[in-house]
Amino acid sequence: MAGIDLHHNLSQSQVLSPQMRQSLEVLQANSLELGQILQQALLTNPVLEIDRDEEQFEESLTPDAEHDMETLSELDDDFRELSITEHRTTSSSADDDAKREHLYNSIVAPETLQQHLLSQLALAALPDETKQVATLLIGYINDRGFFDTPLEDIAIANNLPLRTVERAQIALQNFDPPGAAATDLTECLLIQLAKRDMLGSLEYRIVAEHLDTLARKRIPEIARKLGVTTEAVNQAAETITTLTPDPGAEFDPTSNPHITPDLVVFRNASNNLEIQLTNDNIPDINISNAYKDLMASTDDNTARQYLRDQIRDGKILIRSVSQRQETLYKLALELVKRQPEFFDEGPKALKPLTMNDIAETIEVHPATISRAVAGKYVLTPHGLFELRTFFTTGFTTDQGKEVSNTGIRETIQQLISNENPQKPLSDSAIEKTLKEKGIKVARRTIAKYRDQLNILPSHLRKQF
Repeated sequence: MAGIDLHHNLSQSQVLSPQMRQSLEVLQANSLELGQILQQALLTNPVLEIDRDEEQFEESLTPDAEHDMETLSELDDDFRELSITEHRTTSSSADDDAKREHLYNSIVAPETLQQHLLSQLALAALPDETKQVATLLIGYINDRGFFDTPLEDIAIANNLPLRTVERAQIALQNFDPPGAAATDLTECLLIQLAKRDMLGSLEYRIVAEHLDTLARKRIPEIARKLGVTTEAVNQAAETITTLTPDPGAEFDPTSNPHITPDLVVFRNASNNLEIQLTNDNIPDINISNAYKDLMASTDDNTARQYLRDQIRDGKILIRSVSQRQETLYKLALELVKRQPEFFDEGPKALKPLTMNDIAETIEVHPATISRAVAGKYVLTPHGLFELRTFFTTGFTTDQGKEVSNTGIRETIQQLISNENPQKPLSDSAIEKTLKEKGIKVARRTIAKYRDQLNILPSHLRKQF
């Protein structure tokens, strides 16, 4: 028939197996969430039990059972951390999927912004490369929903083309909550307006061109520059106030009174730093010997297959937990080695460090580090900190000393805290002071850090 064209379209996409999904779920979970995952597993998988004697998986099985266990081992022995990024698929029954869905839906602990973004990314129809870079970027997003580190610095630190990083950022900006993954407040608000189909509107122009002027409530000035009435500007301003300047607020972990650190770093009696995983909420689980014996002795093929599947799932869960704990411990060990000054002096002494640096050392993918730090905290001699805090780019002073962005922000905070309220420090004055310390930071960068600290410009801080 005329006018009808037939086209064949071939596409390749990554489909995560249920085992991989569970491994990612375990890796991303904080200690409280992991405890809930394991409690659900104990309820839904009859072969799992709490390990009270730390008994190991016995090898003394009948020949048939031993063969079954060897087969199971062959199925998952190669299921290592790097499989997260491999192109592998596996089938699962509707019943298995329903159980997993029930498990995931049963987690009641508040999820973090980073976990919320990761869960959407897992379901997004994006190229594999974009997904991997987006996973990395999520690790750089703070709890407000903004990037603390410029995209250019992230690209350089991870040996990625800037355009690839920007594509991944745009993908994240299409997720919920609106405005997340922005580089600053202006971009955050523009994203929200765009999602309301308000591109090119008066509100959009005010945010894009006159947000600082609006903050100073200079309505007539905005009206004059845009050639509109003050009434129109006032109406637009009302709409702008309905936008969210802090898209990550609803996921703010500080609003959760049950924050439990996943790691504790402390000084022992010899004044040496020690690392401890907090396992208070994580029960030790193993495979029940009774069910292993039942699988070895039963002649019912259906029951045998069911037990085989449950034992396989149980082993995968146990291994996933073990890999999570090992990854977190290795990560913490590297942080202690690379950031010793932090544990002596606090955040101001942080050195520049990227996830790629740690990933290379402990031989995992940078995306794994991003998932491992998401929503997790470490208790240190200087208080409770997100693991993400330790990853930041920075500057090198004239004396060759490395200073992280976090350290710069801490210094700016101290300078402003000690300023004369009647003569507050301008961004230019802060730039000059930092330069005297051997730290060359552009004024616009200082303004950005000041905004991240929720500190007003000098003329709005002045007291009379």
